[in-house]
Amino acid sequence: MSSQELADFLRRRREDLRPEDVQAETTLPPSRRARRTPGLRREEVAALAQVSVSYYERLERARAPRPSPQVLSALATALQLTEAERDHLARLAGQVLPAENDGAPEHVPEDAQQLLGRLDGIPAYIVNDRQDIVAWNAAAAALITDFSRLTPEERNLTRISTRFRDTLCTGAPGSESDFSRQVAAQLRAASVLYPTDNVLAELINEFAAHDPDFARSWRNHAVRPIPGVRKNLHHPTLGELHIDRHTLSLPGSGFSLVMYTAEAGSPSAAALKSL
Repeated sequence: MSSQELADFLRRRREDLRPEDVQAETTLPPSRRARRTPGLRREEVAALAQVSVSYYERLERARAPRPSPQVLSALATALQLTEAERDHLARLAGQVLPAENDGAPEHVPEDAQQLLGRLDGIPAYIVNDRQDIVAWNAAAAALITDFSRLTPEERNLTRISTRFRDTLCTGAPGSESDFSRQVAAQLRAASVLYPTDNVLAELINEFAAHDPDFARSWRNHAVRPIPGVRKNLHHPTLGELHIDRHTLSLPGSGFSLVMYTAEAGSPSAAALKSL
């Protein structure tokens, strides 16, 4: 169990939850202390989860024993966690075993390879938990870069995005930080699955050093998935493209499929068809 990470996650989710977010029929325990922060107090979360205040305080101080699945479920409900956050909480508490092989999977399933090949005219590639690009189609290479010319170490989504930042691809207005938050959520999940993966740890440190949005999301334990991200892409021959990046998990494989599409009938859609 990662006691310190668990404590930090609980504290941040508690601070995110406002008293007005709690259901009207739920009565929070009275307190003589002035509310110094907008989030819930520890005793309020303890009451909502029906655990003792002392136990919850020890959890947030990384001094409590491993919480039971029942306690984790109660805390998740009290903190109004999403499904992704519930899963992250369970992993931090050691309720889900790390992967047997300490490192992102490398062998792409045959059916995933076939699916990639059938996406005719749709730029797409497959990434592992570490966000290494392990397979791609011709349209993706034409849209982004010739992945075959990159070394395996360079062929990583975070490194490519850092390399091409502000020159190839930028966030659409209003969604500039979505990609960074999405990658932070994906690498957070991978770091719990592969706690001693040094390559993954290096990637996280590298991306945090280059991207303030990623670093902020990482510190805040942002694990809510963002399946779609809107981006503006500056292509050397096709010009300015307005595209949507979709990420679909491939169940049971440790891989995800990433696809790029554009609004039907738009100039960007016509440009993608010409790849």
